Amino acid sequence: MDLGLKGKIAIITGGTHGIGKATALSLSREGALVAIAARTESDLNSVSNDITNETGNEVIGIPTDVRNESMVENLINTVVKKWGRIDILVNNAGTSSAHKLEEMTNEILSEDLELKVYGAIFCVRHALKYLQTSKNGSIINITTPGGKASGAGGQPTSLSRAAGISLTKSWSKEFSQYNIRVNTVCVGVLKSRQHRNRWKLVNEKDPTYTLDKHWKSVSADVPLGRIGEAIEVGDVICFLSSSKASYVTGSSVNVDGGTSPVV
Repeated sequence: MDLGLKGKIAIITGGTHGIGKATALSLSREGALVAIAARTESDLNSVSNDITNETGNEVIGIPTDVRNESMVENLINTVVKKWGRIDILVNNAGTSSAHKLEEMTNEILSEDLELKVYGAIFCVRHALKYLQTSKNGSIINITTPGGKASGAGGQPTSLSRAAGISLTKSWSKEFSQYNIRVNTVCVGVLKSRQHRNRWKLVNEKDPTYTLDKHWKSVSADVPLGRIGEAIEVGDVICFLSSSKASYVTGSSVNVDGGTSPVV
């Protein structure tokens, strides 16, 4: 299926690992020109070169800490200076942070909100005028099912993801006059760098705890019976960014193997 993304200009934050990297690959395969943003320049160079070599479509990396509004402004200006416009913005930068209230310090709370909520707001604030002229702009906010149905000890991620879902609905109504669609993808358990790091810590103490055992353990409560791959999320984001989803806005899509207790 041709998604009609050839020549579209996309920005993906948190673009060097996991969902961000997979989304960049999926969009690039469809012919989009992609800018990935992250804090580590060496990772940006490596990932952008790898994807460009695989797809033949240009991917660039722009060092950006989305918590820093001036760096976000530079990100947007650099992309516009190079390619002239912005059609797609994927607010993906974030990490998992889960604590009980008694354990959650003000520093933990501030760091999470700055990265996931302020970061997304900064990106949309500075990209909006360019998305308005796209005539078919798309914003995808990456959140989690925990933002809809919070479990115990899921703070502050559940809080910041709930905010991301709320912003999605609000922005979808605010920006509809410019034909900018705003949706959120609520992501469940995936084979991520964070999970691999957790496995390594256990494996160092117990070499019999293999990565396959870890994936099986992590996916024990997933109805589909397995852990997800990042590209499975990237492909959904790619579709929602395309004209094939032209009547989809203000929506949330669970990509979680069926774990969410709510739709």
